Amino acid sequence: MTRRDIINDPMIGNKAEAYEAFDDIPTNPNLERTIGDVINARYGRRNVLQGMLGVTATTTLFGTSALIAPSQAQAAAQDSRYAFDELTWGNDENHHVADGYDAQVLLRWGDPITADAPEFDVMNQTAAAQLKQFGYNNDYVGFVPLNDDGSRGLLCVNHEYTNEEVMFPGLGRQDNVEFSGMTPELIDIEMAAHGGSVVEIAKDASGAWQVVRDGKMNRRITPLDTAMILDGPAAGHKRLQTNDDPTGTKVIGTLNNCAGGMTPWGTWLMAEENFHGYYWTNNLDADGKPVIDPASSEAASQKRYGVPGMWYAWGQQYDRFNIDKEPHAPNKFGWVVEVDPMDSTSTPIKHTALGRFRHEGAETTVSSDGRLVVYMGDDNRFDYQYKYVSGGKVSDDRAANSNLLSDGTLYVARFDEDGTVAWLPLIHGEGPLTVENGFNDQGDVMIDTRIAADLLGATPMDRPEDAQPRGDGTAYIMLTNNTKRGEDDLNPANPRAKSSFGHIIEIKEDGGNHAATAGTWSILVKCGDPSLTEVGAQWNPETSENGWFGSPDNCAIDADGRLWVSTDQGGSWNKTGKSDGLYAVETEGDARGTSKLFYRCPVGGEMCGPYFTEDGETLFVAVQHPGTDGTKNFAGFERDSTFEDPATRWPDFDPAMPPRPAVVVITKQGGGKIAV
Repeated sequence: MTRRDIINDPMIGNKAEAYEAFDDIPTNPNLERTIGDVINARYGRRNVLQGMLGVTATTTLFGTSALIAPSQAQAAAQDSRYAFDELTWGNDENHHVADGYDAQVLLRWGDPITADAPEFDVMNQTAAAQLKQFGYNNDYVGFVPLNDDGSRGLLCVNHEYTNEEVMFPGLGRQDNVEFSGMTPELIDIEMAAHGGSVVEIAKDASGAWQVVRDGKMNRRITPLDTAMILDGPAAGHKRLQTNDDPTGTKVIGTLNNCAGGMTPWGTWLMAEENFHGYYWTNNLDADGKPVIDPASSEAASQKRYGVPGMWYAWGQQYDRFNIDKEPHAPNKFGWVVEVDPMDSTSTPIKHTALGRFRHEGAETTVSSDGRLVVYMGDDNRFDYQYKYVSGGKVSDDRAANSNLLSDGTLYVARFDEDGTVAWLPLIHGEGPLTVENGFNDQGDVMIDTRIAADLLGATPMDRPEDAQPRGDGTAYIMLTNNTKRGEDDLNPANPRAKSSFGHIIEIKEDGGNHAATAGTWSILVKCGDPSLTEVGAQWNPETSENGWFGSPDNCAIDADGRLWVSTDQGGSWNKTGKSDGLYAVETEGDARGTSKLFYRCPVGGEMCGPYFTEDGETLFVAVQHPGTDGTKNFAGFERDSTFEDPATRWPDFDPAMPPRPAVVVITKQGGGKIAV
């Protein structure tokens, strides 16, 4: 499909669904050896075509429970480490949590977060007000305790993007009308609603979490006005120099912040994902597709990264988002940003040593030898899984620890058919990363991380989303879907052409050391409905009809080492019939590969977060874009949501208020650890 086809498709009801359609077009030309090919070689194509696996592969997926009689497996499943009664699946206008738990809406788009912020007035929005109010489409959630018992702390929340059709009255979707309704004022509001929020919260006398509106560390971080600096090997590079910053070391703002992470020393990592979508050009062909000048020094890079996407009209107002005027400007985005939430005056830092790509997540851990390790996915079909390992060790010196994100080695993963994973270093001068191949220095390698990974022979994956390390040297990789997988790629992990459901890979690093350059991999689950043979899903046989899911996205490891997975089905939730939600997934013993539904979103909403406090007694989740995705398939509604007519008005259910993205805090009734 062309760009014009996508934006004019009557089945695409909102901007988020258009994003998904654009992302369905891979930019990676290096598709000779996908993860499907590797898995096929490891487990055998014959087994796939027979709809079965051998003993070795089956036990790798599910442990011994998959090989014993159902009655025995039932006994094994009863040993689940997750102690809660499973929620019933469904899809309706409200959110739901398992019995015995409270799910309190804590922060909504537009809520004031500073002492001088005005109350939210949805009919009279301004950028000045939005800069003091909670942003839109909350995704990653992190928490920094401010006291010993953890009853006060700072919530750190990413705001990924905006849906103007349900955000502004009388506007409607803008990408399919050439942004004719986007005034300079509305553009600034959109920009002010992006970025992130730091908000102090505290428990009241009853033990309920509340926003501390006058918290001294409360702040908004936005692409409209927040000054940032770049450090690491690409800082000052000529390809980062722009008219407004000839030094190549400064940039205004961060955008499309999807998942993220918290460092061991309490700083917040904001991952910049689909930055390409914000860039504009006036050079279009007859199909509305951007024309990239082949003579441009950035042509190959822009093509590989999908720049310009033209999802927003910002480039009509600001030269820094127009590649015709600032061809280097996109190179200042696609990084991981470090923010010190404890200092509201601090300048965020974009760490170029962590590479430039569509970052989904930046989850951290400390290796067995004391180094910082960051796992990151490149959220695009047929792109790669990465990790970063610092040169130095984590210490008690908070200021020195920040340097660990500037001086280390970035690796990309190659998954081999013998069940091993090799982490390939992206270092200038090593292997093909040479001047002859277009890399003049390490800055070039980091700016064009994707191209460097192509040359190293990394394994193209099925859209790597979040990746979560556990302290024992294990990491879980969420692969959400790949609708471009062909018939020739059928295999035990992805036995579906045009897969909509994804899978989860488990990595065991050598020696239990997250800094290791090699390890082993296996498949935890293949997602989708296990009752449909044609889907080819694979779960522990004791997973109920409520427990299976599609499109794993964000994930978390709680204090007890247990895996929790949230889903993002986009506009395709009708393929499962289920809303997006949060699932408890067993990774150990006979129950391995069993999943239980704990929380589900209102219709059209995406499940984000999740994040547990250190004591395991509070769980933060984020509901993004409620009432938008796939609402034509919502029985009784069957049309696209708009500001005036949304599929749900969650969480306020006020006829004068549209749906509002919100952070939800979940606690156990009567207190205690969640799912224990």
